[in-house]
Amino acid sequence: MGKVIAVANQKGGVGKSTTVINLAAFLGSRDRKVLCIDLDAQGNVTSGFGIMKKTVKFSSYDLLIGRASVQEAAVYTEFENVSVVPSTSALAGAEIEIVDLEGRLRRLRMQILSCRHEYDFIFIDCPPSLSLVTLNGLVAADSVIIPLQCEFFSLEGLSQLDQIIRHVKSNENPSLEIEGLLFTMFDPRLNVTGQVVNEVKKAFPNQVFETTIPRNVRLSEAPSYGMPVMYYDKNSKGAEAYARLGMEILGEKYEEKPKKKFSLGIKKKK
Repeated sequence: MGKVIAVANQKGGVGKSTTVINLAAFLGSRDRKVLCIDLDAQGNVTSGFGIMKKTVKFSSYDLLIGRASVQEAAVYTEFENVSVVPSTSALAGAEIEIVDLEGRLRRLRMQILSCRHEYDFIFIDCPPSLSLVTLNGLVAADSVIIPLQCEFFSLEGLSQLDQIIRHVKSNENPSLEIEGLLFTMFDPRLNVTGQVVNEVKKAFPNQVFETTIPRNVRLSEAPSYGMPVMYYDKNSKGAEAYARLGMEILGEKYEEKPKKKFSLGIKKKK
């Protein structure tokens, strides 16, 4: 039975889609069968895996309104063991359409129940809002990864998201847990970074990932080529960070790669 993980934060630009893309790719490379469900109308996960939106027959919008199943909508990618239920601009109007449908909060959950045995991991990329679509993602999930930037506005949004997660757990999905809080675009040189990390760890003890995701040029470049960073530049700091995160989620130890020793070509005197 596959584990369903929602990646959520109502604040945009914090690395939700980047986390889904690169975590899925790494786990796929470790022989885990992975499905990504793109619930964001911007479709960053879709394009990040090189899927052309114009060629998509069914999307996550079709899942929510009941027009297609996961099996019909899932697109195989060229990356090992990773499939994607893509997103298109049609998803932007889903809120209005599903509000009057039966079981409006459980539309995605019911779809996933029919296929979760086929995957080891199912990642849900939630939109940057606390909308009906995001609630569908939380109701369908076993746990939530919350990406955070180290800035004080993140703390305000985190409190609000935590309240929503608690509400969903109490009323719709009693098994929902926080998988972990993930610091993204991490820069230890800034004073605010340490302050925010300390505040978050006080509020969420034992729920913060040891792994942090640094600011990395290769990580930001990879989506424009339609590939995860490990396929774009496997030796980059971004690829290493998501490999560490993947191993942390698997509960396995990350093995450090031996660093190359550089010689200046100066011979020692005998």
